[in-house]
Amino acid sequence: MTGRLFVIGTGPGNPAQTTPEASAAIAEAGHFFGYGPYLDRLSLRPNQQRHASDNREELARARAALDMAAGGAVVAVVSGGDPGVFAMAAAICEAVEAGPARYRAIDLTVVPGVTAMLAVAARAGAPLGHDFCAMSLSDNLKPWTLVERRLAAAADAGFVIALYNPISRARPWQLGRAFALLRTHLPGTVPVVFGRAAGRADENITVMPLGEADPAKADMATCVIVGSAETRLIDRPGRPPLVYAPRSAGALAERAGTT
Repeated sequence: MTGRLFVIGTGPGNPAQTTPEASAAIAEAGHFFGYGPYLDRLSLRPNQQRHASDNREELARARAALDMAAGGAVVAVVSGGDPGVFAMAAAICEAVEAGPARYRAIDLTVVPGVTAMLAVAARAGAPLGHDFCAMSLSDNLKPWTLVERRLAAAADAGFVIALYNPISRARPWQLGRAFALLRTHLPGTVPVVFGRAAGRADENITVMPLGEADPAKADMATCVIVGSAETRLIDRPGRPPLVYAPRSAGALAERAGTT
């Protein structure tokens, strides 16, 4: 008998930002697989069981959850944010593709969530109001040379760039390298938003120009949004500035001779 597998995104950490669909899936599941701090956000019943693992054990976690679901259980794999953005949905798909036929028979539902860049953008204004991209600065699963090529291409193309996994104890230098590279492609006045723990009690949102952007402002709980040459900053007396991307790319179009 085949069970069911939910892949759930609980949002950036504020319970109010967990969607009703995710809450319904949490209520239905009996077993929960995930990184311990993400499972800690759940209020489980006594008959619901946790299966916590380290944040670098994604494929092993995916296989364990799939095996349990293939045996008939109702299982949830839990991510923070959205499970499809640098999270567990891709690991589940990889495990299904490489795994036994019984994995493909599982009733699989990916439940979307509010990802970090959306929570940070909402706090800052509307920095993702026009074309943007998201990148992870972790080089655990891709070479740093590829990260640099993609950063340069995104900056030259005029994308606002949301940076996930910007810095850690094992990778203390990459955000600084990323800023140095971006300064060769973008004006130093471009706004950079450091959004730490958006929506949670320890939230900290800081905006500074790219020319002064300090990597020490970030940790692994931070999503960094780097504006484009089009990004605007509105000062507000006594209030944080608003950062937004205009809905039309007028300046870029004029430079390209297309207006």
